[in-house]
Amino acid sequence: MRAELEPLGEGERPGAVTVAAAVASLLALGNLIAYVAGLTIDGKRPQLSALLASEVLLSVMAIGMWRARYWAVLGFQLLLGLFVVSLALLLVVASSVAGVVVVLALGAPAAWLFWKLVRSMARIQMPERPSARG
Repeated sequence: MRAELEPLGEGERPGAVTVAAAVASLLALGNLIAYVAGLTIDGKRPQLSALLASEVLLSVMAIGMWRARYWAVLGFQLLLGLFVVSLALLLVVASSVAGVVVVLALGAPAAWLFWKLVRSMARIQMPERPSARG
């Protein structure tokens, strides 16, 4: 049987889940660095409460995915799905080649990671096989 279809071993984590945990960690770190650097959105600084909420959410998901927890992968997939759908809508109204390139450059890796996490979630929730008796 292929390793991809077997339950996770003790301390094992699928590669896609490791990538997702790293992405969530980098997003949390990037948000924090941007806030501390004083970056603005439409000329306004984000509210601290919004920053803290996103930091907590991304950090908890990153830790959960690092520990190969199903709920964390599911939550991150929800965020990825919303991101990909938002980018698809932006692609519909893109008015320049540069806009299309940016949307595809962000959307393609996000969609690929979403797809890879589907099988990883199946492996995470698989029950352990009974050991062979004999």
